[in-house]
Amino acid sequence: MLSRKKFLTLAAAGGIVTLFGQTPAPKKPKGDPLPAELVKEWVGKAHSDFARVQELYAREPRLLNASFDHGGGDFESALEAAGHVGNREIAEFLLANGARMNVFCAAMLGRLDIVKAVLSLHPELKHSAGPHGLKLIHHATKGGDKAKKVLKYLQKIGAS
Repeated sequence: MLSRKKFLTLAAAGGIVTLFGQTPAPKKPKGDPLPAELVKEWVGKAHSDFARVQELYAREPRLLNASFDHGGGDFESALEAAGHVGNREIAEFLLANGARMNVFCAAMLGRLDIVKAVLSLHPELKHSAGPHGLKLIHHATKGGDKAKKVLKYLQKIGAS
């Protein structure tokens, strides 16, 4: 019989898994961190250079969700770079390859369904800022005609 004290001791030590005859799955090695200069180029090119983004992605797919630290808490991924300048072609390429969607990019792409869903769960995010302090309204404006419904919705709910 396993006492409560022994159970808690084993659990805290990580031995509870082997106690029941299971072994933990081996952790997949992450590899070395990506060089900061490569991430900086990746994010920089994601604003406007589709051909270079494709080249860099082919060379190093781990860049897909990498973020560059501009300092002061200002982090930016390639998808966010494409999003705040309204570069739909690059954003859609990144998403097609598995980039993590966020509400700012959804606003630029005119994805009213996503924007409404997020803001219905967290209405305070209508005032949140993305990379470089740029707001949802900015992203929807950069989305042009395809994001007009999002822009109107954000204006209607008083997003800043």
